[in-house]
Amino acid sequence: MTQESPGVRVSTLELFFDLVFVFTVTQLADVLAHHLTLSGLVDVMLVLFVVWWMYSGYAWLTNAVAPTTTGRRTLLLAGMAGFLVMALAIPDAFGDYGWLFGAGYLVVNIAHSVLFLQAGPAAVRMMRTLGPLNLLAALLVLAGGLLPEPWRHLCWLAAPLVQVAAGYLHPAEMHTISAGHFVERHSLVMIIAIGESVLAIGVGATGLELDGGLILAALLGLAVAYYLWWAYFADGDRSAEHVLAGADDPVRRAGLALNAWGYAHLPMLLGIVVTAVGIKKTLNDAFHALHWDAALALGGGVALYLAGHAIFLRLLKLPGASYRLVVAVLCLATAPLGHYLAIAQLGAVAVVLAAGAITEDIPRVRRAGLANAIGDFGRGA
Repeated sequence: MTQESPGVRVSTLELFFDLVFVFTVTQLADVLAHHLTLSGLVDVMLVLFVVWWMYSGYAWLTNAVAPTTTGRRTLLLAGMAGFLVMALAIPDAFGDYGWLFGAGYLVVNIAHSVLFLQAGPAAVRMMRTLGPLNLLAALLVLAGGLLPEPWRHLCWLAAPLVQVAAGYLHPAEMHTISAGHFVERHSLVMIIAIGESVLAIGVGATGLELDGGLILAALLGLAVAYYLWWAYFADGDRSAEHVLAGADDPVRRAGLALNAWGYAHLPMLLGIVVTAVGIKKTLNDAFHALHWDAALALGGGVALYLAGHAIFLRLLKLPGASYRLVVAVLCLATAPLGHYLAIAQLGAVAVVLAAGAITEDIPRVRRAGLANAIGDFGRGA
């Protein structure tokens, strides 16, 4: 079931919800900064997947069931409370507070299912499949918090597999998808998450002498965050919205929503987390050599973000994917420079991002100039 409602926009309560969700992103960046290892990265990926799955679930939910009544707002508040508990438990989600993370996740799932049942008969039929699978994933996460290793990680690995299956097994075409609201909701959470990179600048500068070098490094970090924004928002989100709105077939529209705004956004969010860690590590030691893990985090985080956005553009058949992939490779290639001097890598990443943006924008500027010239000629005639 599809629906086009251009006038439906994201409410302030939904934005409030997004702020609570992004706290989980902040917590993940902090965890990774303290455990910058391959196993630490895998744990962050597992947490991010299950958290993002349910955030996406709430984005689909409020797209169909606006929080316009006291009962709905109360249930949405319960979901926010669950996300907050999960975020607080994230630093020890694979330790003593795994059960607390799982309990919060279960609350998030239950509130989501109860709210979705208010979306009409089609939603009730859809939730007969989706609801139990979401609940199974939540119970696996909770069980992981209560069990010892290796069962803990096995449960955590099983939960995303159940969720991926749920995305394709339930009749997704029965979802009501208003393209304007759906795209705006994801755009807002992305801009808030990119702000995490700016927050990393402040955290990384805490307790350090505010000299010219630190200010330069902070400005370069801001430039990197700006070009993360540019990659996603430079052409606005209107093009993506038009593609989603133009998908008249319910199955295709649901598939685009799931793959482009669901799965393709995961590497972007993970890239933001890893980039934030890289920037923080760089500011802590701007004029010294970075360890390889920190240098790879800085270049690799940006590369991961750009690769995710390239997938997003390819799925929507929009231009720009090739530019992002080339820039991603170049950003990753700056890691040896960071192993020599931290601020040199930060500057190189900023320059590569700026050069990629300018190169991509030149044809668009020329087309715009040609269109204006033709328009002027027409008016003069």
